[in-house]
Amino acid sequence: MKLTLFVAALPAASAAPTWPWTKPKPLKYPGLDVLAKRAGLDYFGTAIDNVVLDNKQYTSIANNRSEFGQVTPSNGQKWMYIGPTRNKFNYTLGDQITKPATRNRQLKRCHNFVWHNQLPEWLTSGNWTKTELIKIMENHIKNEARHYYNDCFAWDVVNEAFEDDATATLRKSIWLNVIGPEYIELAFKFARKYTKPGTKLYYNDYAIERVNNKSRAVETLAKDFIKRRIPIDGIGLQAHYTVGRAPTYDEQKATHKMFNKLGLETSLTELDVRIQLPDNATTQALQGAVYANSTKACLDAKDCVGITVWDFWDPVSWVPDTFPGFGNACIWDKDFKKKPAYYAVADLLRSYA
Repeated sequence: MKLTLFVAALPAASAAPTWPWTKPKPLKYPGLDVLAKRAGLDYFGTAIDNVVLDNKQYTSIANNRSEFGQVTPSNGQKWMYIGPTRNKFNYTLGDQITKPATRNRQLKRCHNFVWHNQLPEWLTSGNWTKTELIKIMENHIKNEARHYYNDCFAWDVVNEAFEDDATATLRKSIWLNVIGPEYIELAFKFARKYTKPGTKLYYNDYAIERVNNKSRAVETLAKDFIKRRIPIDGIGLQAHYTVGRAPTYDEQKATHKMFNKLGLETSLTELDVRIQLPDNATTQALQGAVYANSTKACLDAKDCVGITVWDFWDPVSWVPDTFPGFGNACIWDKDFKKKPAYYAVADLLRSYA
């Protein structure tokens, strides 16, 4: 039975937080995935990038099934690496993540089939007709899905199809420009055709963790798919947050509810919480509160199945390169020490066990 512990809304940045997890406790934790399963989730996982696979201290944590029962290749399954040349496929980088996970009996969320970004030059520079590009997309999904046929319990089929601004219109991309809006449903149909039966097919995006124009646009898309029997199983809430600007527990819970009531599962697929540098004990405690609120909102949702952090070690986070002046977004610090955010999540999961 789940407890109803409430994680309070974040205090003002000037207030001194009094969270019980501001400092590591002398408790032995069985691992975040173990705690997540005890709390009723299917998994707690992490993204893993190939650039750090030669670091044994990193891989010893990433491959620890007690901490992470699920892994996502953060880059290795994207089109530019899988299909660098037309009709020639290279699965090396993806396999470097999935094969150890299989040996370690970790689940694999696979990422992704269709995105506007990280595409090979041969694809983006081509002067394709609509028919040609549909065939290219189907061929890519077919080959990648078949290679990972027995590996992926879920796929991010289409990633970030909506614009970032408040208009929530479909993002201009090679897919929209050449094929039109139907490229999204075609990708889901192809994914269902070529993936293993029972594989969960997700639409994945960011800035949809609140009920807003963008999340409503995704809701409209999902309703239309369900009405017309286009295959879709879940919505991935990327959950890239910033201390001081993160959605509240209530806002996140409302978003899970909006999608769950359609019969779709949800999950936090890329959770991290960036801090404006330099950080300090106060901002680290606030970061922990954001992680805990996000975890609690998932636990309290009708059908949020799991949480994936977008890597766990600060030095390999994508944040500093994308958001200059921000960083330290993960739950392990540069010295491989568990941060207050780790204990915030662990304590929250323990309370639900």
